[in-house]
Amino acid sequence: MQQQNKNSEFEGFCYSGERFADLQMLRYRLNGFESLSLRQKLYVYYLSKATLAGRDITTDQFGFYNLDIRKVLEAVYVNYQGNKECEDFIAMTIYLKRIWFSNGIYHHYGSEKFAPEFSPAFLLDAMKSIEPSLLPLAKGETVDGLFDRLKSAIFDPSFLPKKVNKADGCDLVATSACNFYHNVSQHEVEDYYSSLKATVDKNPPSFGLNSRLVKQNGELIEQVWKIDGMYSKAIEIIVSYLRQAAEYAENEQQQKIISLLISYYQTGDLRVFDKYSIEWLKEQDGRIDFINGFIEVYNDPLGLKASWEGIVEYKDLVATRRTRTISDNAQWFEDNSPVDSRFKKKIVKGVTANVVCAAMLGGDEYPSTAIGINLPNADWIRAEHGSKSVTIGNLTDAYNKAARGNGFDREFVIDEPTRSFIDKYGDICDDLHTDLHECLGHGSGQLLPGVDPDALKAYSNTIEEARADLFGLYYIADQKLVDLGLIPNPEAYKSQYYTYMMNGLMTQLVRIKPGHQIEEAHMRNRALIARWALDNGDGAVELKKIDGKTYVFVNDYQKLRQVFAHLLAEVQRIKSEGDFLAARELVETYGVKVDAELHCEILKRYKTLNIAPYKGFLNPWLKIIYTDNGEVKDVIADYTETYEQQMLRYSHEYGLL
Repeated sequence: MQQQNKNSEFEGFCYSGERFADLQMLRYRLNGFESLSLRQKLYVYYLSKATLAGRDITTDQFGFYNLDIRKVLEAVYVNYQGNKECEDFIAMTIYLKRIWFSNGIYHHYGSEKFAPEFSPAFLLDAMKSIEPSLLPLAKGETVDGLFDRLKSAIFDPSFLPKKVNKADGCDLVATSACNFYHNVSQHEVEDYYSSLKATVDKNPPSFGLNSRLVKQNGELIEQVWKIDGMYSKAIEIIVSYLRQAAEYAENEQQQKIISLLISYYQTGDLRVFDKYSIEWLKEQDGRIDFINGFIEVYNDPLGLKASWEGIVEYKDLVATRRTRTISDNAQWFEDNSPVDSRFKKKIVKGVTANVVCAAMLGGDEYPSTAIGINLPNADWIRAEHGSKSVTIGNLTDAYNKAARGNGFDREFVIDEPTRSFIDKYGDICDDLHTDLHECLGHGSGQLLPGVDPDALKAYSNTIEEARADLFGLYYIADQKLVDLGLIPNPEAYKSQYYTYMMNGLMTQLVRIKPGHQIEEAHMRNRALIARWALDNGDGAVELKKIDGKTYVFVNDYQKLRQVFAHLLAEVQRIKSEGDFLAARELVETYGVKVDAELHCEILKRYKTLNIAPYKGFLNPWLKIIYTDNGEVKDVIADYTETYEQQMLRYSHEYGLL
């Protein structure tokens, strides 16, 4: 189960950790952390504790049975006295590690339920072999009763098979296992929140963002995630760490932000969350920033309910010059985009962007995490107050370092000149595309007056990601980037065009099981763009067979840019007008279906490389160092913790639900 990439160690730091199932664990480095002041380090430390304290919330949100299953398996894993070398125990260990990674029993990316390779009989016997008090028994429940309560969720593939179902024509609420709804239908949910929106003329809060909607005695009730509400025990601890962090804040604005976030956690009032988001946007002076709360809606099939997540970060002062250059020119990019003028912002407000180092990841950002973030998500706040973007440089660096010499490009890139070109410009163009996507793409454009921000329903996330990606793809080939010193020459963009098309048409298929369709929003987005360009690009790009292998071949890069421009204009129109039917047609036609023959070929070729298709991160362990007199001397980052040690420690220290 343990596999190290021989090329993953640089400057004495090992980026690659344990590998299991389809997953590779990586480590990220806190570059420059030692240069922070002690006060800044303590600010990071307590924000990090608040980031880890919401772990159980995310796990529970991702499936009704997740927490109890994790607790049972952890108890068996630690306390079982039988043969730990037997096939069942080893298989259970892998299953548990996958649960840790995905915050539950569903794949973090594909959304399908894991298939256990250990027997029900083994699990029941193992549960009975340990002290019952170690198990999450309900009041009056026996070990047999606990097993019966959980066995279908674990062992029956037909029982709640998908965390998030987005298949067209289904009741997406009834067929999704995520724990955001109970005893309600999709129609009831949509009607409920439509009626709430009808009561607000301007600047509506993100109704439903921080609650579970249930039906009790025939009445729809929101169980709000707040202190004295749902998840109260964990939120109380999050708040206590936020209060401690506030004592070390760099400025008064950071203290104000934390105060508003605490008020939101106390009340559950989404108007307070909007106030917090606006004040969070204003904080630009400090080096340290954080995200903590119910933020992204990708794990709700209707795109209403937000998963809990946390991240602590500090600015990379040198690399931030790149993103600041982009944000300083945001109005030029908006004015010159190829979309209809009706859909452009007349005045771009408050676009700020930084390259940051992640210091701690939590909830839905851990172990698998984004490499770029643009917030807040509320359209009206973006329009009136702007947005804040980050590119997480030390995570990108870890990905790149760990991937050196893995043979991927040699297998899938069409020829040596193209590979050399990608090797020369790929990293810088990847970073730049992420910057454009996050800094400008998500913040570009506007809804027409009266358009419901949720009009695209289940297709909203895919369309939004496509819009941001297309914005980046269009502009990365623009002379403006050369003039600004952001790209070395006018030809460098070709590396990004090639790898993007290769990923969207071919290589992202390694993440899909045979016979499955594409479910995840980011994958649907890339497939949509690449396949649309292939079908509508008038020969700009094609798939070629060489010696029995399929490759992407770009015939005309400038023509391909115009293809991206045309699609960007259409995707922005769909977003701005809230054209649900067009969104559905575009996504279902280009973003969902998989070519079975090509898929089979790609899987076979990828298997020969022995590369895990998914990566995630171990956090550093931040530790306070004291003097002999008991005074705080320093905060250090310890990178020695194994995956197993970290996950069990988190369950012990932050097992709050």
